[in-house]
Amino acid sequence: MAEQKPITEEQAKASEQQIRERIVKQIAGELQISLKQIRTTIDLLAEGNTIPFIARYRKEMTGELDENQLRDIEERHQYLRNLQDRKDEVLRIISEQDKLTSELAASIQNASKLQEVEDLYRPYRQKRKTRASVAKEKGLEPLAEWIMSQPKKPEALVEAARYIDAEKGVEDASHALQGAMDILAESISDDASIRTWIRRYTLDHGMLVTEAKKADEESVYEMYYSYRELAKKMPPHRILAINRGERENILKVQLEVAPEPVYRYMDKQIIKGPSAVQSILGTVIEDAYKRLIAPSIEREVRTELTEKGDNQAISIFAGNLRNLLLQAPIKETRVLGVDPAYRTGCKLAAVDETGKLLEVAVTYPTPPVNKKREAAETIRRMIDEHQIELIVIGNGTASRETEQFIAELIQEMEERKLAYLIVSEAGASVYSASKLAQEEFPDLDVAQRSAASIARRVQDPLAELVKIDPKAIGVGQYQHDVSQKHLETSLKGVVESAVNHVGVDVNTASPSLLSYVAGVNATIAKNIVKYREENGRFMSRKQLQKVPRLGAKTLQQCVGFLRIKGGENPLDYTGIHPESYDATKKLLKSLNIKPEQLGSPEAVAALANVDIEAAAESLELGVPTLRDILDSLQRPGRDPRDELPLPIFRTDVLKIEDLTPGMELQGTVRNVIDFGAFVDIGIKNDGLVHISQLSEQFVKHPMDVVSVGDNVTVWVMNVDVKKGRVGLTMRPSSANQANAQ
Repeated sequence: MAEQKPITEEQAKASEQQIRERIVKQIAGELQISLKQIRTTIDLLAEGNTIPFIARYRKEMTGELDENQLRDIEERHQYLRNLQDRKDEVLRIISEQDKLTSELAASIQNASKLQEVEDLYRPYRQKRKTRASVAKEKGLEPLAEWIMSQPKKPEALVEAARYIDAEKGVEDASHALQGAMDILAESISDDASIRTWIRRYTLDHGMLVTEAKKADEESVYEMYYSYRELAKKMPPHRILAINRGERENILKVQLEVAPEPVYRYMDKQIIKGPSAVQSILGTVIEDAYKRLIAPSIEREVRTELTEKGDNQAISIFAGNLRNLLLQAPIKETRVLGVDPAYRTGCKLAAVDETGKLLEVAVTYPTPPVNKKREAAETIRRMIDEHQIELIVIGNGTASRETEQFIAELIQEMEERKLAYLIVSEAGASVYSASKLAQEEFPDLDVAQRSAASIARRVQDPLAELVKIDPKAIGVGQYQHDVSQKHLETSLKGVVESAVNHVGVDVNTASPSLLSYVAGVNATIAKNIVKYREENGRFMSRKQLQKVPRLGAKTLQQCVGFLRIKGGENPLDYTGIHPESYDATKKLLKSLNIKPEQLGSPEAVAALANVDIEAAAESLELGVPTLRDILDSLQRPGRDPRDELPLPIFRTDVLKIEDLTPGMELQGTVRNVIDFGAFVDIGIKNDGLVHISQLSEQFVKHPMDVVSVGDNVTVWVMNVDVKKGRVGLTMRPSSANQANAQ
């Protein structure tokens, strides 16, 4: 190759600009978002702006893209930048081998997926020792080229005899011919266009076939002991279930593909017509596919299917987690948290309206100790002494026996008008053993901390659950089977989104909660709390400038999400960013509203009558920003969770034996998965509403109908007392049928 001239700085800039525009156009086409919006978002992210900040305070610039759209842009941009880095590396390596042609370079640059780049790079990759590389060392490459030229004569063995060389290990013509065929098989298997076609064919027509390694062994995978399904039609949860069964060495899994159409396609691409080597090339094609291409493509397709399953499982977990975090808090309520157990007893934790721990205790109302009278006395005393209004029971071991005991106690204390809740204690043990819990409750043991966490998580689910690794909260499917790095990134984004959606009281928030505020990391979060402890309450957002390591950029990102109740400036208790304070004050002045009047009926009425278009022009604000300002002024300190329904309080126990088909119940959605939703109806195990029973209309996915935390009306369809399973429906027509039976 001719020696290349060094690239000038101007050429490098022009090349980078071309790459950027190609990436922008690709993202715009994929996401159906305008080029301008894509460019602006990429620039804002490059400047160090966070997604919550951009979504809330840069709406005019992005055309009001929401957080999900912004995250999609960020994710695709990162993928395509990484793809470009890989392209550059591949181009460099092939160029150093003096094998880079203009056509190959163009193909690599135009590739839209990493797999396409790897296919193009495959022939030039350094390979370990193969049958083909051994044949090349024996000097058989010219013979392979001769076969590929598809001559009319002489016979292949006659030509192959010219390559007999005992010193090189080529003992006879057959040996030479086999070596040349091995070279050709590898060459064909490295052909990018052939691999692309076969991969697509395998995806479209491959059957995933499973069978049991031990047919008589009982397991949860029995439905897959003799199973086959078109791979591309397999739902994500089934893919992940089969993967797990294979990993646990219970299932044998393979991808079956009818080879004849593949051979016909390969023949068409390689064989030009009758020749002296036509049958040999047919054998080479079959070998290339069976030995080299098919196993490799099967791995790639299985990987692609797994990624599909991973993405769906992560999406479901993320959606469920967000709904769980944003459940309505039970405010201004004194709570007794109960962490049930058998041998070690029920741990109790009483907390006041703010979540402050008042007392901990241990009682033994359940087997094997059965000290019910002493337990009742202790709980009655705690209820009276601390003015408890709600009892919250974790759903772990011994929860239903404890529930029965608590329900009986509530009936005996009917004058107190108590109620109880069963809550998921998923993650409570993880939190209890954490360093954070040790710092928060240094004098309590692990189980007592768990009881305190259970009590607090109904008072403010968001503030309590952010202390727990999101993966431990357990509102998904197969979360332990998916890419943990992808899962962690996704869930962190969900928690960050939820925290910033609600806003954070800077004077009461824990370091865990603060660390999810836009721009704030764990160190800055600790510094905020330390400053608060040393200097007293923050009285204004301006004071945040004094927090160590909280620089101007971080302050810009986080300050709008931090609330100061009862501070010097009423605007500090709103979601209005300080950069809009001057415009906000002008607006209030024009309406004769003093900041102290915010939230009053007069102020709300005046703000509701503002001509947004005219006011935005007068104040030199964008309409979306002014709309947000008006909303914040009308409801200062608003918690968006307050508009959601509270969980269902209970006073008596329902047993599975009490259920009959057609019975109407009120329940709370605990988990949403691909094939339905699990609903807490007050019995030991949650009932399942299958996707087909969620609505009278067709339901594409359960999440289109229900969310974690929803209160729903359900009817019992069937009951399996032995297995503890209950089938539920949300369809009145199905309820009537169940009742008739």
